[in-house]
Amino acid sequence: QVQLVESGGGLVQPGGSLRLSCAASGSIFNFNAMGWYRQAPGRQRELVAAITRGGSPNYADSVKGRFTISTNNAFNTVYLQMNSLKPEDTAVYYCNAQQVDYTFRKIDYWGQGTQVSVSS
Repeated sequence: QVQLVESGGGLVQPGGSLRLSCAASGSIFNFNAMGWYRQAPGRQRELVAAITRGGSPNYADSVKGRFTISTNNAFNTVYLQMNSLKPEDTAVYYCNAQQVDYTFRKIDYWGQGTQVSVSS
C-alpha cells in the first residue's frame, strides 16, 4: 500500500510564498507521474501542476510563472514552490502519484490534502 504525506500548507498574505512537499511511503513504487491538484469550496478539483518521470512539467494557466513543481532524484517526493500567491489560490491542495501496472492500467494515489489560505 502506498501512502502520500503532504506538508507545508498554511496561511499567507497575498504576494507571499509557500512550499508544499509530498513524500511517498509504504510498498515499493515506481511512479510514472506525480502532481498537485487543488479544490476550492464549491468547485471541482483541478490540476495545478504535474510532471512525468523524465518529462517536462505541465502547469495550469492560472499558476504559470508563479508555481514550480519539482521532484527528488528517486521520483518519490514531489514539491510545489508557490510564489506571488493570490487569494484565488486558496484551496485544499492534494498530492497525486500515478503508477502504470503490467496491464497498462493507471493507478492513482492521493494524499490527505493540505490547506493553503491566502488572505490579508
